[in-house]
Amino acid sequence: QVHLVESGGGSVQAGDSLRLSCAAAGRAYSSTIMGWFRQRPGKAREFVAAIRCEARGPMYSESVKGRFPISADNTQNTWFLQMDGLQVEDPAVYYCATGPRTSDSKAYCTRSDAYDAWGQGTKVTVSS
Repeated sequence: QVHLVESGGGSVQAGDSLRLSCAAAGRAYSSTIMGWFRQRPGKAREFVAAIRCEARGPMYSESVKGRFPISADNTQNTWFLQMDGLQVEDPAVYYCATGPRTSDSKAYCTRSDAYDAWGQGTKVTVSS
């Protein structure tokens, strides 16, 4: 069992930045995906970014590519989402997640059901 605790959300003005953090405690998987999802008001949960999915580097959704880099500190079982240039379409509850890498498919890491441990969510709001 893995327990995830995330933090870093808040209320900012358009153009500002936030850094989300996710800390994992518990038994580690032999191969583990580290990811971020978000759920905007009235919308389904959507993939944002993941690391340790592909050997060549992180993967991102088109909506955040180039703006929200993901990184990790593997020695502390912690990963981050650096949210730069926040816009009015970005407010949401952001969730970190992790799960075993049981498929070689790139698309696998974008699916919610690929993850079996989730953070409690951290809310981000943006004002103009």
